Amino acid sequence: MSHWRLEQIPFDGARAFRYLEQLCEIGPRPSGSPGMAKQQELLLKHFAELGAEVELQRFSGRDPRTGDPVPMANLIARFFPERTERILLCAHYDTLPFPLRDRVNPRGRFIGANDGASGVAVLMEMAHHVSKLPPDMGVDMVCFDGEEFIFSEWDPYFQGSEYFAQQYVESAPQRRWRYRAAVLFDMVGDADLQIYQERNSAWWRDSRWIVDGIWKTAARLKVLEFIPQKKYEIRDDHLALHNIGGIPSCVLIDFDYPAWHTQNDVPAQCSPLSLAKVGWVVLEWLRSLDVNTLPQPQGG
Repeated sequence: MSHWRLEQIPFDGARAFRYLEQLCEIGPRPSGSPGMAKQQELLLKHFAELGAEVELQRFSGRDPRTGDPVPMANLIARFFPERTERILLCAHYDTLPFPLRDRVNPRGRFIGANDGASGVAVLMEMAHHVSKLPPDMGVDMVCFDGEEFIFSEWDPYFQGSEYFAQQYVESAPQRRWRYRAAVLFDMVGDADLQIYQERNSAWWRDSRWIVDGIWKTAARLKVLEFIPQKKYEIRDDHLALHNIGGIPSCVLIDFDYPAWHTQNDVPAQCSPLSLAKVGWVVLEWLRSLDVNTLPQPQGG
């Protein structure tokens, strides 16, 4: 693949990887757990210190086993909150309660280095670079809760993004800002990185410009891990953002990850260079945009 070295990339992959390790050191971080509360405290402090207006968007989720309520919260970090034309960068920050696909111990310990921490680590590093963005662009970085608070493959996913999207729609009459695009980071830290174009993102007519722009940016930067071919149709948080919220959306995901939903999803499976490449491509794509001339979103 591309022959970039870590020190050549102006997006600090080493620091992003330290963030990934820091999150994993907390341990499991499923919805409603002490680990999630500790992670929220860490992230609120991190984004606030880098200049964001931060909040927890609290809501009541559901335990699929019992139907009982579970306290959940999406974490929102707003940069340049006065700007009306905004980009949404997001990831889920809850971890699977158990490694459901682990052949040895499907009720073992799951810390979600790639599936959870990698996307959040990219957002944490991206927050250091917001001063490089175009002057009219506002950015919200959102960590979704309840993405996979599941105990079987048949349980409902995406509780946090669905709540977020519903609140975005309901707030439309009174708010004076809107999202022009959303980029979701999920499993972007794999040491053997290969990011294909996700089929929903590429098929949606209002979102295709995002996919085209990101992959063209990767080609310009010679980051060959962004492969300009469609491969998987992925159910992920971008579905709620697009289908409920009406926000043009794209997911960046490397779904060819052998450690997915197993106890082996640990930092050793991830790479600072992968985080650097993903963050750099998206940052350079954002810097190329004029938010005032982007295609009109369906919602908002």
